[in-house]
Amino acid sequence: MAISGRLKAFLDGAKVKYAAARHPVAYTAQEIAAAQHVPGRQLAKSVLIITDRGPVLAVLPASYLIDLKKLKAFLRAKKLTIGKEAGIKERFPDIEVGAMSPFGNLYDVPVVVDRSLEAAEHIVFNGGSHTDTIKLRYRDFSALAKPKAGAFSLTPPRAPAKKKARAGRPSAKRARSTARPRTPARRSTKHR
Repeated sequence: MAISGRLKAFLDGAKVKYAAARHPVAYTAQEIAAAQHVPGRQLAKSVLIITDRGPVLAVLPASYLIDLKKLKAFLRAKKLTIGKEAGIKERFPDIEVGAMSPFGNLYDVPVVVDRSLEAAEHIVFNGGSHTDTIKLRYRDFSALAKPKAGAFSLTPPRAPAKKKARAGRPSAKRARSTARPRTPARRSTKHR
């Protein structure tokens, strides 16, 4: 499947510059980012959210997670759940499940975007299939989708920094390897 015809017609009609690209089949946002050689913070993932006030498409960097409590407060919703596969197929009938673009407005679904994505000059996102992406300036996305921006993500945990050995002192590993070899403890030869 190629880029969604609805999305292509919308972008072409808006006369914005964008670049379409193909990649091997990828299902997760992080796999897509790796296949397209873009940082996870630049790849926009879209998550269908169902609230007591209706559906919403939450858009955030691929490497971030949704903080459901923050999102619930931001949307002023009483109830909030992540959309199920059947609901996604029903709302977005011309795309592959899980390959939604951030243009929920094309399907009468309001869009909210996490402010952390605003820092990207360009964003990359699914084009309606698990093999096609689109690269577009963030400001063009914002002008076309008219998302409500807020803070509702959790940043990914950072890997602990590696400790450097202090100058003049061997690292613990090296110190052990240069120390005298340990002799095994002697076993008692007495029997009871």
